[in-house]
Amino acid sequence: MYEHLALVALFIFFYSLVAGRLERTPISGPIVYVLFGLLLSAPFLGLPPRTVSAHVLRGLAELTLALVLFTDAANADLNVLRSSSKLPRRLLLIGLPLTILLGFLGAAVIFPGLTLLEAAVLATMLAPTDAALGQPVVENVAVPADIRDGLNVESGLNDGICVPFLFIFLVLSVDTTGHIAPLGLALRLVLEEIGIGAVTGASVTLLGVLAVNISKKQGWISDEWSQLTGMALALSCFATAQWLGGSGFIASFTGGLLFGYLAQPHKKPMLSAAVDAGDIFGVVTWVAFGYAVVSIAVEGFEWRYLIYAVLSLTLFRMLPVWLSLRHMGLNRGSRLFIGWFGPRGLASIVFAIIVLEEKLPGGRTILMTTVCTIILSVFAHGFTAEPLAAIFGARRRAAPVKES
Repeated sequence: MYEHLALVALFIFFYSLVAGRLERTPISGPIVYVLFGLLLSAPFLGLPPRTVSAHVLRGLAELTLALVLFTDAANADLNVLRSSSKLPRRLLLIGLPLTILLGFLGAAVIFPGLTLLEAAVLATMLAPTDAALGQPVVENVAVPADIRDGLNVESGLNDGICVPFLFIFLVLSVDTTGHIAPLGLALRLVLEEIGIGAVTGASVTLLGVLAVNISKKQGWISDEWSQLTGMALALSCFATAQWLGGSGFIASFTGGLLFGYLAQPHKKPMLSAAVDAGDIFGVVTWVAFGYAVVSIAVEGFEWRYLIYAVLSLTLFRMLPVWLSLRHMGLNRGSRLFIGWFGPRGLASIVFAIIVLEEKLPGGRTILMTTVCTIILSVFAHGFTAEPLAAIFGARRRAAPVKES
């Protein structure tokens, strides 16, 4: 254990020394993290066998995603979001279901050994986009604000929306006794996951901000400790919602939006620790993913996994986005750009571990396809984020051509 801890800590230290330089290149952080994790698994290093448990990796991914969702939502420009809320609504209400449908049809054709419900599980796992991998675009000021905030809201909510549907397909795959009607089960899970998550995130954040304001007026809180309030609220939103049976991801994003609105004058210093913790957790998560998962996926590679991964990142994502954004006044370049930047990452890792624990007959195919898609997304979206964002931003400002 200490060998791994020492190497990861040294890696984070040396990476921090060159991170600013790497940010000016097409090489994204997750690319470096995954490659380092893969290097740790190389036999010539003589390290102990891969020992990262599924529970540890899931916990890391969930905490990282919760912090990223909260901080991204808190930093969103609500004025821009109000004026361009139609974009994320269409992506979530039209684009997301179409993505799952296309992914389901593709899985049924490419993997005939999967049951229809297992194909639906795979499609749902790979439908949500990743907030952490999407940061190079969401934070790039070259991209127009309405596009950035639209993609931010989409990535913040789509994983939470997918959770109940994933559980529905899993329950129907594992339990065929028919004790619960599928429609009743679907409605109950959707209401619990989304409703409890949203209410919990808003309630915890509202109470937290009120407590912070009282503490500041009384002079009870110091500047040093106030930096931890954002991180504590983010984790509280996530964990409380999960505890109550809701979606912690929905809670984190909802709480972040409300926090950004209520704590507007002094939110930046209160979020600093949450941002830093999210970055560190993100590094460790991707290193662990490269070390314990990618190396295994390389050993069991099949071309069908790559074919589905390519389609998942292109046709299954871009066609629904193209159709959902019709008649919005966006030109072809904007629709293609939004469609392309739908990276898959932390949410899909969490979903893969959940499915792995269910031991489905087609679980290996589902897991390997998911891992292959995530790996491809890390590299494809990582290498293209900065250059395409710069090109897209320049072209849109120069020629804001609209179409009906």
